[in-house]
Amino acid sequence: MIWFKDYTLEDLNGFRDGGMAHHIGIELTEVTDTTLSARMPVDARTKQPFGLLHGGANCVLSESLGSIAAWMCIDPDAYRAVGVDINATHLRSATEGHVIGVCKPLKIGRKLHVWQTDIHEEATGKEVCTSRLSVMILKQKNSQ
Repeated sequence: MIWFKDYTLEDLNGFRDGGMAHHIGIELTEVTDTTLSARMPVDARTKQPFGLLHGGANCVLSESLGSIAAWMCIDPDAYRAVGVDINATHLRSATEGHVIGVCKPLKIGRKLHVWQTDIHEEATGKEVCTSRLSVMILKQKNSQ
């Protein structure tokens, strides 16, 4: 297991309350020993004006998953995780239903994490987007 401690989905879904992930309907759905997954609706909150899933919504899903996953790997009393770079390749459009993001680590270092999120349609399993997030690990200001 790569996580600093055991986290429940209830604990983790509390992080989205009131923030962007909550606003657009992202719900964390699964934690394994090495991955974090979430579900996001394809609806008026996440579509662009032409009825397609907005590329920025894919980035929000990826950044949310990668940032939470990085945070789960560190001692939150001593460190914080801050996204510094995101790259997303949109492979096909989605127009309805939900998409699922599955986030896994490419690198977990002392100062830098890199997380890959693959996003697919829930109904068909077809890949919609793949994204990579780089996260800096910084000491908390009040930490020794």
